[in-house]
Amino acid sequence: MLRYVELKEKPREFLAATGLTDEEFQCLLPNFEQSYWKLSPPKPKPSKKKKQRKAGGGRKGQLSEMADRLLFILAYQKSAPLQTLHGLMFGLSQTQAGYWIHRLLPVLQAALSEMGMKPEREAAKLGESLEAAAGGANLSIDGTERRIQRPLDEQKQKEKYSGKKENAHGQESVVGQ
Repeated sequence: MLRYVELKEKPREFLAATGLTDEEFQCLLPNFEQSYWKLSPPKPKPSKKKKQRKAGGGRKGQLSEMADRLLFILAYQKSAPLQTLHGLMFGLSQTQAGYWIHRLLPVLQAALSEMGMKPEREAAKLGESLEAAAGGANLSIDGTERRIQRPLDEQKQKEKYSGKKENAHGQESVVGQ
């Protein structure tokens, strides 16, 4: 099972699992913990019966440490595995993995937003960001080409043509001849 205290001793594996170095993880952790308690404060329990155990007694969950919770959600964001597989990596059932994913994603987003590190979703706004103004080197746009309905009119086809299949001479390459 993945645990922060064990994985932090292996920098390459830690970077592969989370996309962060341990130093970056340590910078994010206090904001994550603050956002966690802000978004999900402890619920007061009715005290009709006298408690059998002292506070903090009883069974401990698999993600009892805040660092393990952050590791859990960062690893999920980095690799996006099936919930069953992600649960197996952390010693959780699929149901528990789904619960923690839905509980921790808003916390991670709030923590990143608080730090000013939330990813920009619109490419037009990317140039206006603080990193772009400072000449940041780590800016990228993650784009995917999408299929469009091919127009029947030949003139409209030429307007929509991306030029992707042209050869080095600027001529359209013909496949299958």
